[in-house]
Amino acid sequence: METIIILVFILGYLAITLEHNLKIDKLIPALVMMAICWAVIALGIDAFPHWFNSAEHHLMETFGALNHESKMELVEETLLHHLGKTAEILVFLLGAMTIVEIIDYFDGFSTIKRFVKTKSKKRLLWVFGFLAFFLSAVIDNLTATIVLISILQKLVFDRKLLLYYAGLIVIAANAGGAWSPIGDVTTTMLWIAKKVSTDHLFVYLFIPSLITMVVPAFIMSRLPIFKGELEPATDDDTNESKYSSLMLFLGLGAIIFVPIFKVVTHLPPYVGMMLSLGVVAIFAEIYSNSHFSITAIDRQEKEDSEAHAHHSPVHHSLSRIEMPSILFFLGILMSVAALESLGILFEFASSLQETMPQLGTETHYAYEAVGVSDLVVLLLGVGSAVIDNVPLVAASLGMFSEPMDNELWHFVAYSAGTGGSMLIIGSAAGVVAMGMVKIDFFWYLKKISWLALIGFLVGSATFMFTRTIF
Repeated sequence: METIIILVFILGYLAITLEHNLKIDKLIPALVMMAICWAVIALGIDAFPHWFNSAEHHLMETFGALNHESKMELVEETLLHHLGKTAEILVFLLGAMTIVEIIDYFDGFSTIKRFVKTKSKKRLLWVFGFLAFFLSAVIDNLTATIVLISILQKLVFDRKLLLYYAGLIVIAANAGGAWSPIGDVTTTMLWIAKKVSTDHLFVYLFIPSLITMVVPAFIMSRLPIFKGELEPATDDDTNESKYSSLMLFLGLGAIIFVPIFKVVTHLPPYVGMMLSLGVVAIFAEIYSNSHFSITAIDRQEKEDSEAHAHHSPVHHSLSRIEMPSILFFLGILMSVAALESLGILFEFASSLQETMPQLGTETHYAYEAVGVSDLVVLLLGVGSAVIDNVPLVAASLGMFSEPMDNELWHFVAYSAGTGGSMLIIGSAAGVVAMGMVKIDFFWYLKKISWLALIGFLVGSATFMFTRTIF
């Protein structure tokens, strides 16, 4: 039965990675894979010798001795546990994405464009590199990429130059998302799973992540294409909302408030995100001068309600949320949960620990050995450039049992977040950049991938050094 589940997972994963070749949206194989994996578990429950208790994080060796009813009860409890943890992530993402869409509804991101005054190509490269790095830590790397490339398209008219800028934005946005609990989906997963905390993420990963952005930016700035100045841009912000700046700072402040809310109340992050969304939505409704109708009793009220739905910033923003991505996360996370529940990931990690030799030894400088965990995490980073980093991080949650804020979890956050930059299809930021400016896969592989690889390796080395200090 375990072999069947693993085979289903591999086939589903191949379908996801070959999405463009098969012309099937990746959410479809993800959802089918999830359903089949759990169905096989339910039908063959008596054939499994052990079970992984995710709530207590230990392998139940006596699972085979339980009767059928007890096993099914445990399966239902485990399924509900994983669904609850997955729902926390999805609700959190829905809230964050809606706030960002509300900001965009008021053209809030145009405020950022007004701050960019330089015409130097090299200086603009550094400006957008740092903007992507810090903005992605606040509004997530995917959204930061969309916002900054949209602004770039109004400033840079040379297509070849625009591609280089977009390449750096992908690298910088992924690097910036790694050191913030709300900067990347995988980091958010680790944060919600109580594997990392906000302050330790900053301490461990800020410098390595910054190095990962700075090194490629420095090399890129030396290229001949960044010599000289840009062509003058035309100003097309005449229709900008008078509330754009206010909604930008309100929305960003509301998102930044979420980690503070968690620290103060000790409640799950999605609760704080819902509070932030509610506050932003109140101001959005007030500034849009719309009339909110909860129910429509008669025809007139119904017409008013439908009219409101067309111009309400909240309704408009909710309609722009990309639900296929949300359902994809549901399918892939619950599929990995199936492998974890059977103890497959736990056994895989244990076998790696036993078979792979240690490649280093401790020194009098208290240097930690570069052992199997480091190698696995580095491979995870490289793997995230080929396949989605969400299931890789989900798998790591089942493979390792280290306590919260162990350096391993921070290395996982760094590798999964930044490793995807090595290929244009390796991260959500890369995929959206590919679509917005039509970046060719092989152009990115030739021009940008080597820069991302250098940044990733230098950043990894920096992390291995700085972890001995903190």
